[in-house]
Amino acid sequence: MNKINFPSTMKPMFSGHETFPLRQLWLKKAYHQVFKFYEADGDYAPKTVFSAPDAIERFGVGKNMVAAIKHWALACDVIREHTDKNGFEIGEIGCLLFDEKNGVDQYLESEATLWLLHWLLAGRAKRTATIYSIYNFIQNQTFTELEVKKLISDLALSNQKGRSDVTLSTDITTSLKCYFSSHDTEDNIEPLLAGISLLSEISKGQYRFNRGNQYSLPDQVFAFALLDFWEQWELITNTSQKTLSFNLIAHDYGSPGRVFKLDESAVGDRLSRISEITNNYLQWTDSSGIRQVSRMGTETLGSVKMRVLRGAYE
Repeated sequence: MNKINFPSTMKPMFSGHETFPLRQLWLKKAYHQVFKFYEADGDYAPKTVFSAPDAIERFGVGKNMVAAIKHWALACDVIREHTDKNGFEIGEIGCLLFDEKNGVDQYLESEATLWLLHWLLAGRAKRTATIYSIYNFIQNQTFTELEVKKLISDLALSNQKGRSDVTLSTDITTSLKCYFSSHDTEDNIEPLLAGISLLSEISKGQYRFNRGNQYSLPDQVFAFALLDFWEQWELITNTSQKTLSFNLIAHDYGSPGRVFKLDESAVGDRLSRISEITNNYLQWTDSSGIRQVSRMGTETLGSVKMRVLRGAYE
């Protein structure tokens, strides 16, 4: 297992959400505001889509919420920062969910989408270092907010990303509140990811992971996460891997087993179906002491994972 640290693909950030957990309609709002500029001006939206004086009116929320919408939309790959221009473009997940012709879940009503978004925040974790840390580095089933704060503080300092105690505490509280109903918000809106019931608040400042089979997690989302993890693993290690071991898939930091809080038997059960789910692109071996997944096809991990993911909505 890798040393505890942020993966090189992550941008360790501890703010941006303005203390607002992810809400159901926010990602759709971000997609459509950026898409309007595609229709009018071409292939990107300027930075001012979220900062112009009329942004509050266009999004229908306050200034701080507009900033939070941008944060979560970037974190969930609904939009991306444009690589060549000073603005935003539509992300791969944004196209999948919200495209007017082929979008699979315009209003985020499917449990598949909730599990997908959890994977993007806790597994891929481009901007959500605290959520990644909670689901990957906390070892015990029950834990306290103070334990999380010590962990994040140590990680931030070791990565020369020191932040004030107030900033870290706010980020930890907001990250945790993404996953359960606290009913202490002004408008009493339930956070989007409370629907997958991965985290429970036992008492004030104390929490419990709900480990197990995760029956509402579609096999196709698990397969997408496995392929995405594989792709990230190759980027981090700068290698091309034709096989991944069971232990890596079930236990490594950033793996589907850890992020989805699956026990070993649940991981093995899903891997036994991986060939069918991926149309024989992946093959599971569990014999003679060998437990691993092999890549059998010549397609890229990226192209296969998006096709597999669409299967969760068919």
